[in-house]
Amino acid sequence: MPKKSANPTAPRHGLHKRNHRILRGIALVATALIAFSGTAVALVNADLQSKMTVDDVDKLLGDNRPTIVADPDDPYAGQQLNILVMGTDLRDAENEKIAGKAGGMASDTTMVVHISGDRKSIEVVSIPRDSLVDIPACVRGGGGESAPESRSMFNRAFANGAGSTQDLATAAACTIKTVEQLTGVRITSHVVLKMTGVIDVVDAIGGVTMCLPEPVKERPEYGKLDLPAGKNVLDGRTAINFLRARKGQGMGLELGSDLKRIERQQAFLDAAAREILDQNLVTNSPELYRVVKAVLGAVNTSPDLGSPSALAGLAFSLRSVNKDDITFTFLPVFDSAVEGRVEWKAEAAEIWERIINDERVPGTPAALADEKAAAQPTGDSEKPAGSATSDAPSSTETTKAPETPTTKAPEKTKSPATC
Repeated sequence: MPKKSANPTAPRHGLHKRNHRILRGIALVATALIAFSGTAVALVNADLQSKMTVDDVDKLLGDNRPTIVADPDDPYAGQQLNILVMGTDLRDAENEKIAGKAGGMASDTTMVVHISGDRKSIEVVSIPRDSLVDIPACVRGGGGESAPESRSMFNRAFANGAGSTQDLATAAACTIKTVEQLTGVRITSHVVLKMTGVIDVVDAIGGVTMCLPEPVKERPEYGKLDLPAGKNVLDGRTAINFLRARKGQGMGLELGSDLKRIERQQAFLDAAAREILDQNLVTNSPELYRVVKAVLGAVNTSPDLGSPSALAGLAFSLRSVNKDDITFTFLPVFDSAVEGRVEWKAEAAEIWERIINDERVPGTPAALADEKAAAQPTGDSEKPAGSATSDAPSSTETTKAPETPTTKAPEKTKSPATC
């Protein structure tokens, strides 16, 4: 488990947060002086008090008053978290308006979100839905148990669990069971996000700004997405269309590839994370609770994340994360002999082992800061890979590109999240 740093990394846009800490420190010092000052100070204080007139008006104001929202606490402080995020193509009445009718229910997107125990780094690993994997037997919605499957498409796990009643709880459970048996990673929490949920969450944060390297246009028979190159602010409905698009031109749409869609989805999540951090949303408690309530209304989730205080506390604990320490990782895969399917390379095991051990992604600012701290002859025992220091470099224009499933990307590239 990573140690908490004694000198946490200062956030890039952190002037408000630093001032907040300074004011809090002054208040604590003042409180200590008043509480533990000597007799002389106490006598002076009593003399000054005698000159004052004090009126307690609280009883005259009643109970219908604004509340003070305190900074929320992280209920999982010191623990690494592995949150399985599942997007579903469930077609209930509202979602049918977005994507039309379809039979059954499957996971449209699945990501393992690893949050380090010291809250200094986040790694998001996308699992291609077209991966050929072994799926265990699962409890099914409506009763009974599904049979185990060998070399089946990964997103069948969600459908197998959903069963005849299209139950999101059993669907999530089967996907979690599958991921844990494939990776050895213990999933600590989960979130199932429906298409309408994406719209609500994006609108709650005021949209997501993306700078697209080229125009992105969906084929008319599949949808109405039509975005120019350059700066775009995606509202909720545009965002869900961007995330779901598979056919058209721009950013890999011409390939019709699910793997290219993962790239676009990760670019969108990168942009959304930067939007939230740039707004200092996690330091504005009333705004944070407002967005958290929107999130909770848009998802099905495990009980530990199913309250505004818990989710706000977790979000607030991430306020000092350097944007370049939010890393999006592609599983290394190869094309299967089965057309349209992929299989995981042996190197995928290294990613899961890193997550199990709560280690940094190599080359990120936090990892480099750990290496620098470990190299200093301080006399301390070697720091675990999950610890961080304030020496982490930052970058506002570049972000480390993850490896694509089939080719090695350049070390640095401009992110669609930045303009």
